[in-house]
Parts: sequence; structure tokens; C-alpha cells
Amino acid sequence: MIIKICFVSSSGGHLDELLMLKPLAEKYDSYLLTEKTDYNVAKINISQYYVNQINRKENNFLIHFIKLFSVSFKLFKKERPDIIITTGALVAVPTCIIGKIFKKKIIFIESFADINSPTLSGRIVYKFADVFIVQWESMLKFYPKAIYGGSIY
Repeated sequence: MIIKICFVSSSGGHLDELLMLKPLAEKYDSYLLTEKTDYNVAKINISQYYVNQINRKENNFLIHFIKLFSVSFKLFKKERPDIIITTGALVAVPTCIIGKIFKKKIIFIESFADINSPTLSGRIVYKFADVFIVQWESMLKFYPKAIYGGSIY
């Protein structure tokens, strides 16, 4: 059985963390979904898809989020992943929700940058993730069912 993995995260630090899983991504049939930036950030030998960055504090957030959901759904239907692995932020939430609706495995790795408070995407996805990993033991107080995995770096 061939397993397909979707790696999804926002750009910047979330993507840097996700790229620590490059050996896993290149071992399996995988693809990456992240945000468009002004520089080529993803040095990885798998298919890559880019969406526009959105900010939940912008005026037209709801419209942009609906568009993101639509693009994520179309990509999900095209690629048909079995597993979704994410380090979070806003771009990952629609893919995780869509994946859960279609009974796919969701693996969420909470951000290394958050030591004392949960992220918004983490709080959302924690409710339905199949595996939820924290990189700091202090985060177990917010996510008691999580797995402490240590640093991804």
C-alpha cells in the first residue's frame, strides 16, 4: 500500500520546523502546501503548492479564509493524502478539517516557539488530531493528551 502525505504549514518558522521532516517527506509520496513568499523557501524534492498569505486581523479575513478553504479542498481532492502532518498556523487549519471529514490521519506538531501558551491553530486542531505532539513539556498542561516529542531541531 502506498501512503501519501500532505505536509502543510505557514511560511517562516512553521515551515522551517516542517522542513526538519524532509527525510520523511522524501521517503514517501508527499507534497507540501505553504504560503507564497518573496523568496524560495522550500528546498525539498517533493511537489509544492503555494497559497496567498492571510492574516486573521485583516478586514477581509473571512473572504480570504473561505478562498483558502476552497483552494485547500481542491488540492486535497487532487492529491488525496492519507496523512496530514503540520506545524500549524492558519494555512493548515482548512486542510486538517478537510482531512478529518474524509477520515484521514492528522498529525499536529505544536510550534517550538511556544513554550508557555498554545497557538490558535493548535487549540483548534487538538480537538480532532489523531496525534498531537508538543516540543516542550510545559505545553502538556494545555494539551494533556499530547505526546511530548522534544525539539524538532
